[in-house]
Amino acid sequence: MAAKNLVIVESPAKAKTIEKFLGKDFSVRSSYGHIRDLPSKEMGVAIDNNFEPTYTINDDKRRVISDLKKEAKGKEVWLASDEDREGEAIAWHVCIALDLDTKKTKRIVFHEITKNALESAVKNPRTIDENLVNAQQARRVLDRLVGYELSPVLWKKIQKGLSAGRVQSVAVRIIVDREREIESFESKSDFRVLADFSADKKNFSAELSTRPKKGVDAEAFMNDIKSADFSVQSVEKKPGKKSPAAPFTTSTLQQEASRKLGFSVRQTMTVAQRLYESGAITYMRTDSVNLSRTAIGQATKVIESEWGKKYVETRQYKTKSKGAQEAHEAIRPTNFGKQSVSGERNEMRLYELIWKRAIASQMATAEIEKTTVHIDISTTRDENFIAMGEVVTFDGFLTLYQESNDDESVEKKESQSLPALKKGEKLSLQKATAKETFSRPPTRYTEASLVKKLEEMGIGRPSTYAPTIATIQDRQYIEKTDREPMQRTVQCVTLEKNSVTSELINENFGAEKSKLFPTETGVIVNDFLIEHFQDILDYKFTANVEEKFDAIEAGEKKWQKVIADFYAPFHTTIEKSADIKKADTSAIRELGTDPATGEKIFARLGRFGPMLQLGEGKTKEDKPKFTSIPKDETIASITLEKALALFAFPRNLGAEKGEDITVNLGRFGPYVKHGKVNASIPKDMSPTDITKAQALQLLADRERTASQKIIWEEGEISLRRGPFGIYIKNGTQNVRIPKTVEDPEKLTLKEAQEIIAKAPEKKSRFQKKK
Repeated sequence: MAAKNLVIVESPAKAKTIEKFLGKDFSVRSSYGHIRDLPSKEMGVAIDNNFEPTYTINDDKRRVISDLKKEAKGKEVWLASDEDREGEAIAWHVCIALDLDTKKTKRIVFHEITKNALESAVKNPRTIDENLVNAQQARRVLDRLVGYELSPVLWKKIQKGLSAGRVQSVAVRIIVDREREIESFESKSDFRVLADFSADKKNFSAELSTRPKKGVDAEAFMNDIKSADFSVQSVEKKPGKKSPAAPFTTSTLQQEASRKLGFSVRQTMTVAQRLYESGAITYMRTDSVNLSRTAIGQATKVIESEWGKKYVETRQYKTKSKGAQEAHEAIRPTNFGKQSVSGERNEMRLYELIWKRAIASQMATAEIEKTTVHIDISTTRDENFIAMGEVVTFDGFLTLYQESNDDESVEKKESQSLPALKKGEKLSLQKATAKETFSRPPTRYTEASLVKKLEEMGIGRPSTYAPTIATIQDRQYIEKTDREPMQRTVQCVTLEKNSVTSELINENFGAEKSKLFPTETGVIVNDFLIEHFQDILDYKFTANVEEKFDAIEAGEKKWQKVIADFYAPFHTTIEKSADIKKADTSAIRELGTDPATGEKIFARLGRFGPMLQLGEGKTKEDKPKFTSIPKDETIASITLEKALALFAFPRNLGAEKGEDITVNLGRFGPYVKHGKVNASIPKDMSPTDITKAQALQLLADRERTASQKIIWEEGEISLRRGPFGIYIKNGTQNVRIPKTVEDPEKLTLKEAQEIIAKAPEKKSRFQKKK
């Protein structure tokens, strides 16, 4: 018997999970995301007609719509896309594409994909919320207007292929502003004095209450305390408490998954989406920290069972972020009794993190005792040493979970358990060390800390964080990268066994891991936009726009009026930009003249980033020469001398076996070439000083490495080792070896030819679909 009802969701994975719960009267199908959108090759917004958008059906969705129309005939249609603005818009577009009445078609929403949640949703359907749809339309239209009108300005004034976005450009500004804070930061040094004491055969550490400014001051202090006696001046004990963090929102999940699991923001959302669609967790795009009574009840049972009643302390958290919807829930497991899930490893890891955080939020406050001991120095010194201790008297939620912290600017201090000390008690100094330390600049953002900053500023919403950060990296305005540590010499003064010594030691500093750095393209575009389009990059202005979207969602503002108020002054600024001269932007800088040719040399922004240009190419025959600017230089910093040295490439090191050996600079760094063989030049070797012998060695090493990858070779066919196992190479085609082959290394030429013959033809990505 055919189902009487058709439920339409946006995801096939979600459809499978829902169908399991709803029973035989319901069939569930997917729209595969948005089925209509603004056109890709034109603006699609009628500015003179109250900003009316023109939506087109995506080519790859025509078949989907056709199938859904057939499936819907004679059935009650239920729209069950996600509960946020984007999900509401998808439901609205499906309605229109299927010729359904938007005011009558049933719309159901749920925070989790469970039997109870779905049955409750079916019992309480509503219709499409036009305010939610309008809020999504406002964002989509506004972003289209900004992109379509502002990007061409960047093409004309800076470089073709650039683009700008309302939220993305502000995110880039945050990164650029932080980089400039770091560049202008003046580090100051002083000496941190740590001492190891013992009492009743137990050792503990203490820090001097002041910091000597110079090495001579540190040495003088150490000499002064050589013969000193040390005693306990005072002991202060204070009880303290630590409360668990709230259950996860989208933002805090992204931050903690980054710190604890090393996930990127995009990866976190992809894995969370899979967990949600399989029914394991509640909806993953939320700014609420609220938990339902049912969820708190489930968590309580688990805590009582695992740790006992004294570990239970139920609490409801209040959401601080702007525009948060308390009716929604935080991200939590749908079944607290399920401590783990099966499946892909990252799904298991993220689920465990979500489970622990949600359970811990309903666990008892941890109780601690903080002890502060002031240690007196018997000499005439005014300073004293301070020892800090902390013991957990009741672990509470700490038995399960503790929130991470990525604030690197704070000096890390290890907590210690102090021995039982009494006022007046004599202490024995084992060793004291005064080490030169330097004040730290502000830390660069990680993806997660950038999300935190955007949320604090009211810029963006849970659904926009991941795509915003992905976009600015894809556009190469920002790069996520590591930086190798640098070395510096610091002074270290030590007092041990009544002897003071001073030495200079080398230490590493400044290492960066997965931090966000602005590219030169990002800096140039940012500075241009700040100078000529201040509102677009103004933090308060951008946050205010988000609040207006929230007001549209609440039915307090008309979306076209919000767009009109924005567009009029924005478009006027666009028109004024025609007067900006390209030469006035920081995208091009004249360095001087090449003494050999008399041609001008420019540092400028090119298609692949910062580059040097020799000559102006005024005629077809007189073409300019180009070379990349090295990564450690910028358009603003590079000198004429360095530019001339770079144009000296390619260097010819002489011939070998009738072919020249050359040194050149490529997009991926300097390299040597001999015939058809290329080899990268390592960082510790200079391309300007490399010798022929060194080049030959690099080329030989490269050929030897390549030969180790080839098991055998017959004409165009070869059997090779690759990063994912053994494969067959047939000319330019790579052919996968079937899993049924027991020992791929023993494949013969004939067997390889048979595998090639059966291999599916690989279509070019430029080949048109039939």
